[in-house]
Amino acid sequence: MLETQTLAEAPIDRIPDVRGPSLQFAYGFDDVALVPDRETLDPALCDVSWRLGDLRFDLPILAAAMDGVVDPGFAAEFAGQGGLAVLNLEGIHGRYEDVSALYERIAGATAEEAVTLLPELYRKPVDGDLVRRSVTKVKERGAVLAVSATPANAAWLLPIAVDAGADVAVIQSTVTSTSHVSRSGEVFDIAEFCAGSSVPVIVGNTAAYRPAIELMRAGASGILVGIGPGAECTSREVLGIGLPQISATMEVTQARDDYQRESGRRVSVITDGGMRVSGDMIKALAAGADALMLGAPLALAAESPGRGFNWGMASFHGSLPRGTRIRVGTTASLRQILHGPSEVNNGTQNISGAIRTAMGVLGARTIADLHHTRIVHAPAIKTEGKMYQHAGRL
Repeated sequence: MLETQTLAEAPIDRIPDVRGPSLQFAYGFDDVALVPDRETLDPALCDVSWRLGDLRFDLPILAAAMDGVVDPGFAAEFAGQGGLAVLNLEGIHGRYEDVSALYERIAGATAEEAVTLLPELYRKPVDGDLVRRSVTKVKERGAVLAVSATPANAAWLLPIAVDAGADVAVIQSTVTSTSHVSRSGEVFDIAEFCAGSSVPVIVGNTAAYRPAIELMRAGASGILVGIGPGAECTSREVLGIGLPQISATMEVTQARDDYQRESGRRVSVITDGGMRVSGDMIKALAAGADALMLGAPLALAAESPGRGFNWGMASFHGSLPRGTRIRVGTTASLRQILHGPSEVNNGTQNISGAIRTAMGVLGARTIADLHHTRIVHAPAIKTEGKMYQHAGRL
């Protein structure tokens, strides 16, 4: 077994109930490094699969519910390569019959035009028939599919999609909690929805111990971790909220472990956003994640629908956009990005190979074993000895 080392000075499950201002250390991907122990393994012996309820997936990767990443065609292809794609039911596929021209408009807009174009395009109401049709397109190809809706629309949209064959329901917003107070008095009951759902329910997003364990107690099968870390998201700039992803993942995985001891039920933790290269993804898994949700790294694929662009779910908010359209380019096929062979040395291709190689070096046969990796605070990890690399980028 590998030695476990947490980053907090006190156990995460003993977080004080702070009522006034306080300041704590928090760590992101560039702040930490993983330390090998005495055992190494042949990467071929390493199992990168994960489970969500009764479902098993060969790759610990979910494709984010972003229109620039997932359309019905991409979802089916992604499932065929071992992952789980999440289709945004409130995206353009649930609003328009012919989306090809819309993708061209979004890709052809200037950066300034995109800020107002996205809210304009997403102003059209969601159509339940289009939602059903989009799900059916994926299921006709025999693929496992997850579907996403915000709490405001989950009660009516998710049942339509599940009835059409969706295998996983995702309730997702910038911050989701079990205790939401509404001026209208109408509040979506997550516990009631989970109790009545015939498929696993993933809920997000959150970044801290207390809200995470309450979502688990409400019946969530998976928790999405991450507030504002995505390449397309500007919530941290607009709202000032968030927690760096290593600390956030560790807090939520502590909640998972405590909840499993409390209930006997294991909830999957999914780090969502902020991972640029395979090294970040491996650090998230070592911090306790069972799987990863990726947006921009998958938008690079030739099969993604965004024409080399991507944009987040909050980019098209009618009055307070909290996202931006980013240009990522198209660099490789989806198979190359997931399984290689890699034609670059920057960690954006052959993600599964990188995860297996790291697991072998760290002596971890499974992702659960990877959770016992020693993690250290290492602010020099990206710069130490890299003078010539950095000089070459000038």
